[in-house]
Amino acid sequence: MAMKSIELFAGAGGLAMGVSLAGFESLAVVEWDSWACDTIRENQTRGYPIVQDWQLREDDVRTFDWSSIEDEVDLIAGGPPCQPFSMAGKHKAFGDKRDMFPATVDVVRKLHPKSFIIENVKGLTRSSFANYYQYILLQLEFPEVVREKVESWMDHFKRLQSEKTSGRAHNSGLTYNVVPTLVNAADYGIPQKRERVFIVGFRNDLGIEWSFPKPTHNLDALLHSQWVTEDYWERHRVPKRRRPDVPQSLKGRIKRLQADTSQIPNKKPWKTVRDALESLPDPRKQKAKEFLNHDFQEGAKVYKGHTGSPLDLPAKTLKAGDHGVPGGENMMVLENGKVRYFSVRESARLQTFPDGYIFHGSWTETMRQLGNAVPVSLSRCVAASVAECLSLSGLNGLLLANKRNVA
Repeated sequence: MAMKSIELFAGAGGLAMGVSLAGFESLAVVEWDSWACDTIRENQTRGYPIVQDWQLREDDVRTFDWSSIEDEVDLIAGGPPCQPFSMAGKHKAFGDKRDMFPATVDVVRKLHPKSFIIENVKGLTRSSFANYYQYILLQLEFPEVVREKVESWMDHFKRLQSEKTSGRAHNSGLTYNVVPTLVNAADYGIPQKRERVFIVGFRNDLGIEWSFPKPTHNLDALLHSQWVTEDYWERHRVPKRRRPDVPQSLKGRIKRLQADTSQIPNKKPWKTVRDALESLPDPRKQKAKEFLNHDFQEGAKVYKGHTGSPLDLPAKTLKAGDHGVPGGENMMVLENGKVRYFSVRESARLQTFPDGYIFHGSWTETMRQLGNAVPVSLSRCVAASVAECLSLSGLNGLLLANKRNVA
């Protein structure tokens, strides 16, 4: 029997898709943005298998009728809007009406899920948000210690701290073992340097011990394949005359690897833009029409802080942007040094969406959806590790029950 999940703030479906691929059956996929919902609906209409059976609800998680969910929930997954904490946002945190962490805690309190996966931007961990970040973690640890109407968040924070140190909340009510981790998506085979916080929790009564999955890829392995064995260039059929110069910032690291060729990296190479876009024709070519969302977008130009992503490293973090069009992080630097925008399909590959998944809306709108998405493969990795722990916990529970019955 499949484990059951709820997805909050689903966007275009990156996190939810990873959860589905990890074996969870969705009871509700909740998203209030109509464009993102249209993307999911369009793929359902086209019969795309991963999303076809999703129970999509275009709704606000704060007003959704959670009493309609009658099944036991194994996992709640979601990425609350990141603008209150992002480097490009206004940094208002609790003072930002888009802060949906209180709503997330409220859903956890109502549904008592066995586990949750919450994803957000690295900015959440910055020093200016230190107290509020700890406040979020404590709310998730003790969701039944509810903030009173006349209570400020700081007063509630202090009360949560008292509950934690006293041990009272641990001994009664709903509590979670919460594990926050800052990760770089590139370390997990995503062709993008995307640093994000994952907050994973398990209900304490389950007695689950869990740690974040170990990284599988690294930079040294990539540099080794490029500048020691040169396997990378040969695999991509890049002759020496077309290979870029050694990056200035990495020269010391490369020299160290070249000096001791007996040291073989024990991880896989980071995936690069060139790796991700392999087999995709240039969007300006006629063959590009064979691929969904692979149209050329004009107007790319370099300006301060927006210089594009090199071909032979993971892409810079894709951004949703608020410049009218997304910024230079959504550009690639070509072999001749010129820049052009990533097409929607190229951006989808950098976010590890399958080629058969179509995005609905204008280029600006679809790039917003992609910039806000969680990479599908990273989502699957985290959700699969959670599913494994839940399965083992359930199996151990059955074995224990059988022993008691035999006795």
